[in-house]
Amino acid sequence: MSQADLVRRVSLVLSLGAFVGVSVSSASGAVMNAKDAGFDPSNPFYAKSALPFEAPPFDKIKDSDYEPAIEAGMAEELKEIDAIANNSAAPTFENTVVAMEKTGELFQRAMAAFDGVTGANTNPTLEKMQEELAPKLAAHRDAIYLNEKLFRRVAAVYDTRASLKLSPEGLRLVEVRYRDFVHAGANLSDADKEKLKKLNEEESTLSNGFRSKVLAATKDAAYVTTDKAALTGLTAADLSGAEAAAKERKKEGYVLPMQNTTQQPVLSSLSVRGTRQAVFDASWTRTERGDANDTRATIARLAQLRAEKGKLLGHDSYAGWKLEDQMAKTPENALKFMDALVAPSVANAADEAKDIQGVIDAQNKGAQGSGFPVEAWDWEFYSEQVRKAKYDIDEAQVRPYFELNNVLENGVFYAAGQLYGLSFKERKDIPVWNADVRVFEVFDADGKPLALFYCDYYKRDNKNGGAWMSNFVDQSKLMGRLPVVYNVANLPKPAAGEPALISFSDVVTMFHEFGHALHGMLADSEYPSLSGTSVARDFVEFPSQFNEHWATYPAVFAHYAKHYKTGAAMPEELATKIKRAVDFNQGYMLTELVAAAELDMQWHSLPVGEGLQEPDAFEKAALAKKGFTLGYVPPRYRSSYFSHIWGGGYAAGYYAYLWSEMLDDDAFQWFQDHGGLTRANGDRFRKMVLSRGNTEDLAKMYEAWLGSAPKVEPMLKYRGLEKAAAK
Repeated sequence: MSQADLVRRVSLVLSLGAFVGVSVSSASGAVMNAKDAGFDPSNPFYAKSALPFEAPPFDKIKDSDYEPAIEAGMAEELKEIDAIANNSAAPTFENTVVAMEKTGELFQRAMAAFDGVTGANTNPTLEKMQEELAPKLAAHRDAIYLNEKLFRRVAAVYDTRASLKLSPEGLRLVEVRYRDFVHAGANLSDADKEKLKKLNEEESTLSNGFRSKVLAATKDAAYVTTDKAALTGLTAADLSGAEAAAKERKKEGYVLPMQNTTQQPVLSSLSVRGTRQAVFDASWTRTERGDANDTRATIARLAQLRAEKGKLLGHDSYAGWKLEDQMAKTPENALKFMDALVAPSVANAADEAKDIQGVIDAQNKGAQGSGFPVEAWDWEFYSEQVRKAKYDIDEAQVRPYFELNNVLENGVFYAAGQLYGLSFKERKDIPVWNADVRVFEVFDADGKPLALFYCDYYKRDNKNGGAWMSNFVDQSKLMGRLPVVYNVANLPKPAAGEPALISFSDVVTMFHEFGHALHGMLADSEYPSLSGTSVARDFVEFPSQFNEHWATYPAVFAHYAKHYKTGAAMPEELATKIKRAVDFNQGYMLTELVAAAELDMQWHSLPVGEGLQEPDAFEKAALAKKGFTLGYVPPRYRSSYFSHIWGGGYAAGYYAYLWSEMLDDDAFQWFQDHGGLTRANGDRFRKMVLSRGNTEDLAKMYEAWLGSAPKVEPMLKYRGLEKAAAK
């Protein structure tokens, strides 16, 4: 995450660590076993989808279809796993490891659709279903990875792997699968396995409850007013959107919805300081109001549970266990990397604050003396003024050149065409989960179908915060399947009949999430478990953050930055200002990001025996300990609404955005040094990285492509931190 908060939504199954291979296993067994549970041919998940690419038939799926299909899918997958575990034949690569890749077809297609809809278009029925399914999914995962007979067979193949003459990808699959079992606790005693199952069940229940509370709390925290004067500074379009939001919620006046981050984009426009503080306070306290959506008790228990889990699995902390299969390997390595960023980022933020304080003082001379000290709710408003003064950029002038659909087709898609030879054709015949969703068929350079791509960009109250990518169908040559990929975001939806004019930050969000989509679309693996984005957490953000760079690349920028009414290109002077301004406010943005990452690592480095923490006190002490003493730079997320780490699969892993940024900036520097945006460069990157998924050691994969180990200097350069780092 280099310039905006961009969340890759990992499917619930993957975030739980469960095996999610798709298969052509016997459907008849699933049907026969599931009839008693009310699962029959009338259920749209009963057989694989007849739609192109096996896309989910959302026009036929009812809320009531998900649970019986998922239940039947779990039952069928366990039957398939049991058959592998109890096979009387000696364990081989084919009858054990590959056989596992062919399990879970029904479970995968039902769960993937369920996860997609509950993330982007949920409702009370689906939320209740999630709550009921969470412990069952955890138990399902444990039933596979804590199956002693199955593990003995996998271990037998692993122990003889050198003599099996496997392909490089086959060897990688054996090693990854074995490590997955060990990481999940397969070597524990029977008694400890039972303890682990209970911990996993409680953790999954609490994490699901946390997600539901944050979604409701974020909706409830919206700023509501009937006083138009309180919203001075908003554009006519902004006010129209606030009125529409109020009508949608059956409120009088205006509603300013909250996004998932601490700071709110609207703060850059609101000129009434009291309104800014009210909006910020609503964001800051959204999950700390002592009501049903207060998450503090939940996260305190989650941290305690995870410490116990880390200890049970042989580590000093949850972070120690979590990072053993990541690129960083240990919390110490991740902390060393992050700690080195604290001083330069904080120093730059302090320098930026001087400019802001100067504006505040200049505007408040006289009766009010020298003004007031800058606070967190002032930063966005006055930094926008500093930005205008330094770069003479007015957001109202910029947005008309960034119409969402034009950015998508003539920016995001265009760059993919130039780099990888891809082309896109909209499909109106593919059913979707919401009318806002668009679907495109993706074609390779030779004209062959490559993937199906959905995009769901507009914010809704029933959509989780942030932005993410996931798959409905994973690519696999073994299964003969092409990928079905989707992007979700929370960009502002215009009033009816108005164009969707977005900020440059929103543009970067679109490029970022499409980088994840490309990682899924260009996958070319034999085995589904190694395909596409099935990589370490601190590598998965690399392709997405790398793709952000093309948003400002001259040839790409010129192709999409055009006025929505006239089609005229953005004036060169304005375009230059935008590109120069990319470095602006980098001290602040990096500080809030590193603060959140350090906060995550400290929560998950707690040893067993520390007891329940009081979240506010813990947070304050944790930030002070690392040198985050600038009160006007709050962490990107407070502990109490940090969805990435408590409900989104990034526990002890939020540092991954920074680690991946080092990789992506170094990678883009390679492109710059080798001719930039060319098909030759794109095809080489695709062949050696994007298509490879997790089919080889990720560090070696990166180094083979780049020609050296990753360097941090390009990251400091693109962040504008070289001088601060050298001090």
